[in-house]
Amino acid sequence: MGGEDHFFSSGGLRLHGRLYRGGAKTPAICIPGLTRNERDFSEVGPFLAETGRDVFAVSLRGRGLSDRDPDFMNYRPPTYVGDVLAALDSLGWRKAVFVGTSLGGLVTMLTNERAGERVAGAVINDIGPELAPEGIARIAGYVGGEAPPPAETIDDAATQIRAINEVAFPGRDASFWRLFATRTFRRRADGRYVLDYDRLIGRALVEAEPVGDLWPVFKKLEGKPTLVTRGTLSDLLTPPILQKMRAAVPDMRTVDIPNVGHAPTLSEPDAARAMTDFVGAL
Repeated sequence: MGGEDHFFSSGGLRLHGRLYRGGAKTPAICIPGLTRNERDFSEVGPFLAETGRDVFAVSLRGRGLSDRDPDFMNYRPPTYVGDVLAALDSLGWRKAVFVGTSLGGLVTMLTNERAGERVAGAVINDIGPELAPEGIARIAGYVGGEAPPPAETIDDAATQIRAINEVAFPGRDASFWRLFATRTFRRRADGRYVLDYDRLIGRALVEAEPVGDLWPVFKKLEGKPTLVTRGTLSDLLTPPILQKMRAAVPDMRTVDIPNVGHAPTLSEPDAARAMTDFVGAL
């Protein structure tokens, strides 16, 4: 199942995602991390569709084939909630199982707060209502920093992205990083490769007001099917934060993904198995 392109409108922008057809069970929507796009779910989408449901992987505004926003201050989680709800409406989905990686997990929590009837269940990937300072510092360093020079080849792009992310994926081979690069870079008309997101997302990260205390928002998931995945090397979702999350939502399920930092791809065997079991029951 290669999926099909689906475009929709939100706030005057044309946004994009990839739809994987799978059946009539409650559909799922996959929301990527801060600078990422729907291609991060090119493996996850098909195996979730095999549980008998349609799956939509979205590129939020400013990423992938979605329009860049002329006002960079719109690159904020409350805006992304509107994008996700617009995606559901465009597909005719009353509700969906939400799968959110990093920023996508925060968007999942905020969507559940604003429109809980649209969220049938939640997979929160390596993010919590509290963010470890060391992880935030690392992410802000590369998102808000100077853009790397355009890569001449996809292998050069793989070298660039490996330098940024090897801390989260130690010991991976060249084929892993080449695939990683195809998901995070786009090829320009001149044949060179650049990261596939609006660099002003980094500026918004610095200048926008924080969304506030997310613990009450997270607690609204209590009683709703929730799975939290965590990379054992994660510097953003630490064991103490995860323990506080368990106390806030005692019925949530958790799974540790070994030898992965922030954030698991969700195609790791332990993650795929846990997600298939969890989503398959919804």
